[in-house]
Amino acid sequence: MQVILNIRFWEYEFFAPQWLWLLLLLPLLFWVLWKAESKKSGDWKFTGTVESQKKFGSPFIHLIRKLLIVNACLLIGFLVIAMAKPYNWNDAMDSNHDYKNGIDIILTIDISGSMLETDFQPNRIEVAKKLAKEFIDGRKGDRIGLVAFAGEAYTACPATTDYDVLKKQLDGLNCYANIEGGTAIGLGLGTAVTRLRNDSIPSKVVILLTDGSNNMGDITPEEAAELAKTKNVRVYTIGVGSDNGIVNINTPFGTIQQQVDSDLDEASLKRIAAITGASYFHATDEESLRNIYKEIEKMEKRKIIDHYFQSEPPAMPASFLYAGLFFAVIGWSISRLFFMQND
Repeated sequence: MQVILNIRFWEYEFFAPQWLWLLLLLPLLFWVLWKAESKKSGDWKFTGTVESQKKFGSPFIHLIRKLLIVNACLLIGFLVIAMAKPYNWNDAMDSNHDYKNGIDIILTIDISGSMLETDFQPNRIEVAKKLAKEFIDGRKGDRIGLVAFAGEAYTACPATTDYDVLKKQLDGLNCYANIEGGTAIGLGLGTAVTRLRNDSIPSKVVILLTDGSNNMGDITPEEAAELAKTKNVRVYTIGVGSDNGIVNINTPFGTIQQQVDSDLDEASLKRIAAITGASYFHATDEESLRNIYKEIEKMEKRKIIDHYFQSEPPAMPASFLYAGLFFAVIGWSISRLFFMQND
């Protein structure tokens, strides 16, 4: 069995981080041990020959005693870190085991022409892409996919843990794609649901973002929501745009800006979320959309805890236990080689 030792504790997260507070006591422990050692009155004796004792010299004895105390503090430090139940996503993903049995997510983004409106700067679609990438960067171990829709829907990226590929596909989304115009919310949602795994994974999520109302496709948003419900998929819906937006229109005389009324169908988006046991959000600017993604993340974490979903790899204290064992052996060996306690 291959054992990968990684004691770079700053690369870890912890299931029981409260134990780490004990590390603050290590300087005090060192001071107490050193004070106690300095007050000992010759209850240790050197086991070497007289010649080796003269060669070794008392300053080295003093140094070795101090090193033994440092060694003991390191031993205790590693044991405390092990007690905090460390885990490392990178180590888990590099292994041959599938520790990630938690969340599959499909981002479903409207790329209809109205997403070019500039009430978000530079426009709605660019802000949606930017914040979707921020959301992706905040995930660890989740399989995330991407579905785009206008009057039609297509899978831009199947669910994957290769976030670099996913973000490249996200960058490629635009409102000039060679697909039919309109807004097929039901078709977009239905496509997203079919992209989720049908295995026993306990948590499946679709995040659907749109600025319009369903006016295309042969499946209604409510029918797609019922399909999601049967597959235990929660659909968080996000409506974007202010009450009245501004859209850039290309004309033979250049680009002009025209104010348009919002076509957002909040009632339908609320029904979708309610049917699937999720929530609806309305974003009117970039910051509110960023906060919505953060809120969705919090809500999903709470659901994982409430339903006892296992969404992290197991604790990985082995590296720190091995390091502690190493320092224990070093301390014992030095004591036996150079010092012997009087009976």
